[in-house]
Amino acid sequence: MHSPNTLYDLLIDHANSDASVTEFTLGLVWSVCKTQQLGLAMSPGIPTRTLTWPGTLVGKPIRELVSWIKEWDPYAATVGMAAINCSLNRYELPAGITLLSAIDKGNLAVFEHFLPRLIDKKVVIIGRYPGIEAYAKQLNLTIIERQPQGNDLPDPAAEYLIPEADWVFITASSITNKTFPRLAALAKNATTVLMGPTVPWMPQWHEFDINYLAGIEIVDPVKLSQTAAEGGGVRLFENGARYRIVELSPNNCMNWLKTRIAQDFAEKAQLNQAMDYWYGSGKRSRFPEFNQLQDITNRLSRMDTSYKQLWDIHHGASA
Repeated sequence: MHSPNTLYDLLIDHANSDASVTEFTLGLVWSVCKTQQLGLAMSPGIPTRTLTWPGTLVGKPIRELVSWIKEWDPYAATVGMAAINCSLNRYELPAGITLLSAIDKGNLAVFEHFLPRLIDKKVVIIGRYPGIEAYAKQLNLTIIERQPQGNDLPDPAAEYLIPEADWVFITASSITNKTFPRLAALAKNATTVLMGPTVPWMPQWHEFDINYLAGIEIVDPVKLSQTAAEGGGVRLFENGARYRIVELSPNNCMNWLKTRIAQDFAEKAQLNQAMDYWYGSGKRSRFPEFNQLQDITNRLSRMDTSYKQLWDIHHGASA
């Protein structure tokens, strides 16, 4: 079993980049980090007037901000989460996905997709989604929420109900607030969906017993950024983003890892060539992209280990 820190170390390794932040919006519902890409994270929703860093984020390198995901301050962790997603969105999304039209359903499009498989199952949803109560009469449904409303249950109910569930839907904002490692451990025997615009597209979620990712594909970066800045919640899905569902089967995960390994290996080869030229031309100062080269080497090592584990499991089962 992974230690709780393993997830955050993986995310930081995948997201480290020297790209500089060009814009950051700490919105009412969604926060957005921008470089050449956009990355989202759900905002804390707790009023504050005492943040020490507003006015300083633009121009900072992504590698400085992604480490904030380990902070316990909810706003700093949100900045780190948005920076991680911004960096990860430079890669192509994994293949073998289902596109969902979410214009009139928002987050509910994910539940609509899985609905036929949820009938007569014990379903636990971590996090309240607007309109989710519409499924209460169709499903054996329990909602666990940090700020309960109506029939929602508070956080401690997770310890009792998740181990008995057949399906568990975990909001990706649990990564930011540090509850994800425990929730995933409790849900290891259930079919588990990690969902929401905060989902980071990292190819090693299978290591945490996640069966499906339901993250977003950014359709219109300008509209998405504007909607978040203007306090948009579910309106994010009207024309800025839509859901993608990825099944984390061993074969899909191996293909995703192979694609990412190939991309990083090609980039590493280019950096090695640039470093040889740098020192070969007589320069004595440190190679300026040394950190990037080290990041890629670390990522490749972790992904290679993950791929080998899947290979052994897959071929052991076949044998």
